[in-house]
Amino acid sequence: MEFNEPAGENVFDHSKVVGRPTPRVDGPLKVSGRAPYAYERHDVAEGQLVGYPVVSTIAQGRITNMETEAALNAPGVVAIVTTLETGEMPIPSDMNVAPLFGGAEVAHYHQAIGVVVADTLEQARAAAALIKVDYDVTKGSYDLEAAWQEKREDRSDPVSRVGDFEAAFEAAEVTLDQEYRTPSQSHAMMEPHASIAAWKDGKLTVWTSNQMIEWTRQALATTLEMDPEDVRIDSPFIGGGFGSKLFLRADSVLAALGARKAGRPVKVMLPRPMVMNNTTHRASTIQRIRIGAQQDGKITAIAHEAISHTFPGGDGENAISQTQKFYAGENRLIVKHLAEMHLPEANAMRAPGEAAGLMALEIAMDEMAEKLGMDPAEFRAINDTQVDPEDPDKPFSERHFVECLNRGSEAFGWGDRNATPGQRRDGNWLIGHGMAGAYRGSPAQDSGARVRLQPDGRLIVETDMTDIGTGSYTIIAQTAAETMGLPLDMVEVRLGDSDFPVSAGSGGQWGAASSTAGTYAACLALRSEIAKKIGVNDTDSLTFKNAGVRTGEKQMTLASIASEGEIVAEYTMEFSDSRDEEIVSTFAAHFVEVGVHVATGEIRLRRMLAACDAGRILNPITARSQVIGGMVMGVGAAMMEDLAIDEGRGFFVTHDLANYEVPVHMDIPDQEVIFLDTLDPQSSPLKAKGVGELGLCGVAAAVANAVYNATGVRVRDYPVTLDKYLDQLPAV
Repeated sequence: MEFNEPAGENVFDHSKVVGRPTPRVDGPLKVSGRAPYAYERHDVAEGQLVGYPVVSTIAQGRITNMETEAALNAPGVVAIVTTLETGEMPIPSDMNVAPLFGGAEVAHYHQAIGVVVADTLEQARAAAALIKVDYDVTKGSYDLEAAWQEKREDRSDPVSRVGDFEAAFEAAEVTLDQEYRTPSQSHAMMEPHASIAAWKDGKLTVWTSNQMIEWTRQALATTLEMDPEDVRIDSPFIGGGFGSKLFLRADSVLAALGARKAGRPVKVMLPRPMVMNNTTHRASTIQRIRIGAQQDGKITAIAHEAISHTFPGGDGENAISQTQKFYAGENRLIVKHLAEMHLPEANAMRAPGEAAGLMALEIAMDEMAEKLGMDPAEFRAINDTQVDPEDPDKPFSERHFVECLNRGSEAFGWGDRNATPGQRRDGNWLIGHGMAGAYRGSPAQDSGARVRLQPDGRLIVETDMTDIGTGSYTIIAQTAAETMGLPLDMVEVRLGDSDFPVSAGSGGQWGAASSTAGTYAACLALRSEIAKKIGVNDTDSLTFKNAGVRTGEKQMTLASIASEGEIVAEYTMEFSDSRDEEIVSTFAAHFVEVGVHVATGEIRLRRMLAACDAGRILNPITARSQVIGGMVMGVGAAMMEDLAIDEGRGFFVTHDLANYEVPVHMDIPDQEVIFLDTLDPQSSPLKAKGVGELGLCGVAAAVANAVYNATGVRVRDYPVTLDKYLDQLPAV
C-alpha cells in the first residue's frame, strides 16, 4: 500500500479507541519487573557466559602488542578475543563512521579492542584488567575554539543562501550579532547498551537493546560478513535510547565474537564510562547568529553559522537545520562547518540538530525582541511563515505555531510577567519568565506489520517496531483495535523481532506515525481476507464493530469467521515522494518560570508549560509523557549537562552519572502540556505526526531566557551554571 496523497476521511475520524487517553498496555509488565530487558533475558539461551569489554586508553594511534596470557590463566576465564587477532572488520553501515572493532588502529578513546569471556562478571572484569596493551600514540587536536577561529569567516560553501544577506543586514534598522556555545552531551539513558549472543548451526541470534531492528540486523551481518538472513535481532523492551541505540554498537559485536570463540552464549553490557566514550554523543557547537529587522519587527535578514566537532567522515551536529524553516526573512545565509577530531562518534541524540540549534536561535530571538522593545512571543508571531522561507512556492502542510504561542501565553499567564529583567522578587528569590519557540520535522519511514486473527477472536500484531518507553505497544494496539472493531484487550502486540515485518523503528520523531500506518495497512489487508472468507467482494460494505463484522443485515463474530484456523495478513505502508511536496513539521511554544536566589544564585524552576501542534494525538497519556520527558531533557541541557572534553588526551572526562549531571525529581516543577486539536492529512493515514522530540526542542532556551529575565544577566554559553553569572547578579 502506498501513501501517495493526503489522507481522506477514514475510520480514525470517528474513533472510539485511537485518540483516547489509554494507559500503557505494557505498564503492568514494567512496574512488576517482568518486562524482559536485554541483559536480564536469562531464559533465552542456556549456559550464558559474561563478556567484559577491553577498551583503548588512548585517543589515537596504533596498538603494537596485547599481552593476554595472565588474563587467560585467571579464574573462570573461558575465552578472550582481541582486535589484533580479528584484524580489520568492515564499517557496519553508512550510518556508522567510527570503527566498532578490529585491527590495530585506534581511532578514539575507549574504542573496543577486546573482550574477556568468563563464568561471572567479576571474573571477566578482573581478567580484563590483567591485559597489557602497548601503543604507538598519535597526538590529536580537540580544540573546537581554535577550529572556529580558522573557519568562522569562511562562507564559500554555504548550506543555503537566499537573497543578499550582507546588504540587507547592513540596511536593517535593528541588528543582532552574537555567538552561542553548546557543550557535548550524552544520551544518559537508564539502560546501558547490552546484548546476549548465541550461535547455532552457523546462524546468530542477538537479544539486545536497540531502536532500529532492521538497520542493526543488516549492520551486524556486514560487520561479521554474514548473510543477513542468518542474523536474528530481538529487542522487545528498551530502557531508553534517545538516539544512542539507533545503530549497531560494540556490545553486540563483542557478544557475537565472544560467543563464537567460546562456543556458548555470551552477554555483554557496556559500563557507563564506555557508554559515554565508546558509543555516541551530541557534539559541541559554536553558533553565530545575525538578525536584521525593521522597527516593526519584521525580519529582513537572518544568518546562522555553526561549527561542531565530528569523527572524520561524520556529520557533526546539524545546528542550523531549524533556522532554514522556522522564521520568515527574505535574505538568508546558512553555513555549517565541521571540525574533524578523533573523539568518540558524534551522532543522533535527543532531537539532533534542532535541540542544539534552538538553544542558540531562541536566545537570539529573545535578544532581538528586547532590542526592538517587543514582547518575545509577539516578535515570533510577526515572523511566522506558512511557506518555506527558502522556497516560497513550497507550503507547510499544517502549521499552527501562532496558535501555540497564543494558547500557551494565555494558559501560562505570559501577559502578567515582569517585562523588565531583574525587577520581580518573591522573598529571597528573583523571579523570571522565559519562552521559546520549537520546531521539529516530522519524517516518515516505510513500515510493515503482520496481523493474525485467532480462532477465539483475538488479534496478534507482529512488527519489528520498537518501544523505547514511548508507548509503541499501546498506540499500535489502539490502531489495530480501531481498524478491526475490537476491544483493546483482545489485541496482543509483539515488537522488536527481526523475524517480524520491517517497520520504521524508533527515532527521528517518525516512529509513531509510521508504525501505526503500517499496522493500519496490515489490518486493511486482513479485512480483505475476511471479506473473501465470507464471500463479499466489496470490503467497503463491511462494518467492523464489537468484535464482529456486519454485511447488510448479517452479523458475524470475528471468532466464528476464524474458527477453522487463524487468518493472517501482512502488508507494508510505503510513503511516496508526494509527502515531500509540502513541509510536514511540528511546532510548539515553551514557557518557563524560574526563581534565582539573590545571594547564592541557585536556580529553581517553578513551573513549565508546552503548547504543541503535532497533528492527531494518538494517545494523550503517552504523548504527554513524551513531551514532559523532553522538557526534563531540556532542563538538563540548560542547567547542568556537560560532557566535558579533556583537550590534551581527547576523551570525555565527565563519563559517569556522578560527574555528568542530569535532572532529578527535585529539579522538575509542575509541568503542563497543551495539545492543539489539529490534523495533518499530508503526514500519514492517521493524520498524526511525531511529538516526542518536539517536547525537548526550545526548552533550554526558554530556561535561559527566564534566568535572564530574573537576573538581567545574559548567558550565551550552556549550561547556565553559577560560574557564568554569579558575579554579575544584582547587589544584595
